[in-house]
Amino acid sequence: MSYLKIATHVPLTHADAVREAIGKAGGGKLGKYSFCSFSSKGTGRFLPNAGAKPTIGKVGKLEEVEEERIEFVCEENLKERIVAAIRQAHPYEEPSIDICLVEI
Repeated sequence: MSYLKIATHVPLTHADAVREAIGKAGGGKLGKYSFCSFSSKGTGRFLPNAGAKPTIGKVGKLEEVEEERIEFVCEENLKERIVAAIRQAHPYEEPSIDICLVEI
């Protein structure tokens, strides 16, 4: 069976909701455990360009936000469902979602 590692960056205010959505969609299952993830905190930086509708910040102004990186593994066949769940729970117009193939 193929597995993926998926990571996303989310403002601290929405981290619990995104983690919950990931787990409910089937992300973070390891053996007899579920809702497994690892988080680290950092600073996200971005510049909303013309036409953007930023949740935080203003168009044309560089923004910094305290964010949490949430990473977890999942079966490859759940990718679309989990990405959709992240996008639904995530407050950003364009959330960062990193996906890579892993061997478990």
